[in-house]
Amino acid sequence: MPKTKSQGILFGIIMSYAMAYGMEVYNVAIKMGVNLSAGGLSNMTNIIFWEALKEAIYMGAFVFLFSNLWGNRMGAAFMQRHCNPESDPPYFCQLMRQAGTVAVMCPTMSLVASILFNVILGGASLVQLPAIWVGTFLKNFPMAFFWNMFAAAPFSHWLFGKLVGGHA
Repeated sequence: MPKTKSQGILFGIIMSYAMAYGMEVYNVAIKMGVNLSAGGLSNMTNIIFWEALKEAIYMGAFVFLFSNLWGNRMGAAFMQRHCNPESDPPYFCQLMRQAGTVAVMCPTMSLVASILFNVILGGASLVQLPAIWVGTFLKNFPMAFFWNMFAAAPFSHWLFGKLVGGHA
């Protein structure tokens, strides 16, 4: 894990963009209707990865900002309520922190995406924002949880370890 402020920033950037890119691939595929075709998401094409990358560039910045403002702190507080670092395995405590962070960041980023993509760019009425936000959160939470647990966090720890040396 990061030991200095600069290492924490580096890890935060890696993790923020790993989460943003995975979620954008998922959401762009849905926006393009791939999930509705026979075979579902198995019919993704390379253009989805390019379009997701373009969106992830700025969405990753939002993830980094909001995780530093409150997501990481609330994830740590969740871990402290559900884990005892002195008696529980370190990996369990890490998973509890990740779960707590996703529980805060998914509704946060779902609100950001709802405002940006539906209201500002999509022209939806602001009155509909609560319903759009709930729908966006319900769509994104399962993906955010499993993407974080099984892809983004392991990748981020691996890459951070390669860049800084040692294990993350």
